[in-house]
Amino acid sequence: MDAAPGRLQLGPVFDGAPEAMILLDPAEDLILAANPRAETLLGYARHALCGLRASTLHPGQLAALVVFTEAAFAKGRTWTHALTPRHAEGHAVPVEALASVLDLDGRRTLLVCLADLDERRRRLVDAEADRHMRAGLSEWQRMERIFRDIERENQLILRAAGEGIYGVNAEGVTTFVNPAAERMLGWAAGDLVGRDMHATVHHSRRDGSHYPHHDCPIYAAFRDGAVHHVEDEVFWRRDGSSFPVEYTSTPIRDRGRLLGAVIVFRDISQRREAEERLRAALAEVDSLRERLERENAYLKEEIRQESRHLGIIGRSPAVERIRQQIDLVAQTDATVLVTGESGTGKELIARAIHEASRRRDHPLIRVNCAAVPRDLFESEFFGHVRGAFTGALRDRIGRFELADGGTLFLDEVGEIPLDLQGKLLRVLQERQFERVGEERTRAVDVRVIAATNRDLRADSRRGRFREDLYFRLNVFPIQAAPLRERPDDIPLIAQHVLRGVTRKLAIPDLGLTEADLRRLLAYGWPGNVRELENVIERAAILSTRGRLRLDLPETEAAVPQPAVPEPARPRPLTEPERRARDRADIEQALRLCGGRVFGPDGAAALLGVKPTTLASRIKALGVRRPS
Repeated sequence: MDAAPGRLQLGPVFDGAPEAMILLDPAEDLILAANPRAETLLGYARHALCGLRASTLHPGQLAALVVFTEAAFAKGRTWTHALTPRHAEGHAVPVEALASVLDLDGRRTLLVCLADLDERRRRLVDAEADRHMRAGLSEWQRMERIFRDIERENQLILRAAGEGIYGVNAEGVTTFVNPAAERMLGWAAGDLVGRDMHATVHHSRRDGSHYPHHDCPIYAAFRDGAVHHVEDEVFWRRDGSSFPVEYTSTPIRDRGRLLGAVIVFRDISQRREAEERLRAALAEVDSLRERLERENAYLKEEIRQESRHLGIIGRSPAVERIRQQIDLVAQTDATVLVTGESGTGKELIARAIHEASRRRDHPLIRVNCAAVPRDLFESEFFGHVRGAFTGALRDRIGRFELADGGTLFLDEVGEIPLDLQGKLLRVLQERQFERVGEERTRAVDVRVIAATNRDLRADSRRGRFREDLYFRLNVFPIQAAPLRERPDDIPLIAQHVLRGVTRKLAIPDLGLTEADLRRLLAYGWPGNVRELENVIERAAILSTRGRLRLDLPETEAAVPQPAVPEPARPRPLTEPERRARDRADIEQALRLCGGRVFGPDGAAALLGVKPTTLASRIKALGVRRPS
């Protein structure tokens, strides 16, 4: 016998022992020898075990190892389950360690036999199964035992679980049922165990049609060995009613053999009802949304029809002509040039064209060309990139790019410097531009409406405006008539402005009298509608006791008006003459108000009388309303 570790020979009995055996030198904390069965149990090669420290084989168990060896030396023999050697792959190996003292040439050693507890349990199970086989119960009893073990070992979980849980063997016979499954199915566990579970609770589909065994995913689990999850089937209760279920069927294996399955299911009736309610609510929301979208589209169209000439007040031939031109050109993408004196509402015309066009859902971008500094013209119109010039600290989007898909309104276009007009002409012709400091060419889809109070044709002849740019802008010209050429519109515009002013200033009960209207009609209005707005707002601010105080220059030349001025009379009017005058005033007011008597735009408000009073006078004088 060689005493060197790794070469110590203990004979064929040691090598051929059915249990794992190792020889320890506790004084040196060394394993001196190990048999082949120890190699198998611990996963180490035999030469690796020999010379290995016993404490290394039992990490963290030094105290238990010392107690074990001291007990063996004291008693000559001892055993324990407290020591758990570590397998070469890192997991613990549960063993029963039996030690005997062995004296080798005066060297006190311990011969330790390691019994594999897992293998011992398996042998006991197999022995039990063998006994059942000999008794004629064989396979059924073994599977029953396995399911009984599952139920016993997990009894607390099974009883506490809210989901229904039951097991079936490979023939589909029920082996156990938990309380939750009993409650949901209406069956007692004792009535279900030993029965064909599919035929009892899963025999029919949702529509009542037959559900064959071979189609059942639960049975498939122990045929193909896969987990099956199902969400759209029903189980049937003892009373014949059904309920929707979601279940998972998990196969059960023993030493590689499929023995059956465990099924976990839950009643999803409430979830289905909630889903149905949600679907119904969503369908109702969709229906309401579609209805609202249709109504919204209808209302938008109505608003557009009613307000397509929003802000363009008046019924004079000049205004009607502008409205007709707006309706014609709005349906195209033609460039429009709006000309007219300052204050005649050129921007209102541009907005009306945009709102009536297909571009109305895109922006209308306004540029006051006279307010753009000469050195920033390109940046304002086309944008720039960071660092393009001093002060360009970040990228900037130009007005053309902002208006992409919409309309660009170039107000006071005649004020663009002559040497910069070519850049504008290029983008109008090519629909392309580059940002300042950038070589990339960008395409743009913009409809251009230009406005000016200058005679661009005359400027082009004098060389002050590029002729080619003039012709490019003047595709469809619209002339905004000055207020002095449409006196019939003055009362309507004044009433409209006054309503807005009273709302803004919160001054109630302000109205225009007949004397106020005569003064407004007699004035020449060099500032046009803008001046009229200012005069009305100033009059409202200066008003006292509900009466406007019009502050109009008295030096302006009067303009002949179609309104009936009070004639010079050498003598008092006779009754027929007075009636004729009143009749003429009422007819004129009705013509201006389109035949309306009531309301803020009605003839009664224009004449400064109560609507009921005016209605009585119309009837008494036999006045016919204009059609």
